[in-house]
Amino acid sequence: MTVPVNTRVQGFAAPGFEPVADHFAQSFANGVELGAGVCVRIGGETVIDLTGGFADRAKTVPFDAETLVPVYSTTKGIAALMMAHAVGDLPAGYGTAIASLWPEFGVGGKSEVTIGDWLSHQAGLPGFAEPIDPELWLDPPACAAALAALAPMWPPGSAHGYHPTSWGYVAGEVFSRIMGRSLGTVLREEICAPLGLDFHIGLAREHHARCADIQRPNAPADLRPITPERRAAFLERWSGPQRGGAAWREIEIPSANGHGTAKSVAQLYELYLTRGTIGGRALIRGDVFERLITPHYDSDDLVLPMRTSFGAGIMLNTHGAFGPNPGALGHCGWGGSMAVADGARDLVFAYVMNKQSNILVGDPRAVALLHSVYGCL
Repeated sequence: MTVPVNTRVQGFAAPGFEPVADHFAQSFANGVELGAGVCVRIGGETVIDLTGGFADRAKTVPFDAETLVPVYSTTKGIAALMMAHAVGDLPAGYGTAIASLWPEFGVGGKSEVTIGDWLSHQAGLPGFAEPIDPELWLDPPACAAALAALAPMWPPGSAHGYHPTSWGYVAGEVFSRIMGRSLGTVLREEICAPLGLDFHIGLAREHHARCADIQRPNAPADLRPITPERRAAFLERWSGPQRGGAAWREIEIPSANGHGTAKSVAQLYELYLTRGTIGGRALIRGDVFERLITPHYDSDDLVLPMRTSFGAGIMLNTHGAFGPNPGALGHCGWGGSMAVADGARDLVFAYVMNKQSNILVGDPRAVALLHSVYGCL
């Protein structure tokens, strides 16, 4: 059924899911949202696909089904699927030492760091501790080379700490060395274009006019106590690129600059339910998929101020933000985006928005919508 909730919200909610549509609409009425989208698929069928609000800060352009939003680190869950596709070509899979593919990476005590170590945030390179020109982030090959030259901030494998931006540069370089093409190119040419999925890592300029304005959070995230690892990852003036410009949209940052719709994010995260099969094609080898979703650790994070557990790039539900099923998988992005795959319910949920909060994991808007979905089951 089409839901004519009010002039702020458009889209579809299947019978029985009207409370989710009502909750979503109320978020605009009470000013919690500027523009947003939510999509839920159960058993491979879309039961909710809603958008609402405005794509621009002036509130003149509707946020609709064609609006693209940067989902920031929610991109990682999709990039992790692509990395799983790539490592299936390697005899040792995730156990492959990065230096065996990229010798320059092996300096500074990193010769034994594996692809799995990197993807599960154990390599000790959450960012640059010493000053760099922030423009370096806009040159992925040069940035990857600069990261490869660093000594780790902790002995690799001895601890873990979230790598918010650096993760994508090394993952992208490794992917290219395995596959001979970039991660964003393979995603576009082999998956998104053939299946009509509106998601992009490396956004062609022809799509820039569809991008929503981003309203930044009005307060910093709570990262206390401030440690060298947290400072390098998040707090230095050089800790990340200038986001939002044409150059940032066009380059590939598999950790941070995927652009898409809620529907496209849900369709891609559905690979976590289908064990890597999409469009009738098995993208990920079975044993590799098991390693993708198996926790590599479960303990306090040196960068995020919380306990975390990651597989090979996907986050496990140790914090409860991904719903009532402890076995759910997902990822959150800067400012509030979130995607969840719950195999116990054969359910995938995706939420995107352009009004950011300062919550690092489990934005209350996304969590409330997800709880509303479960309340309808």
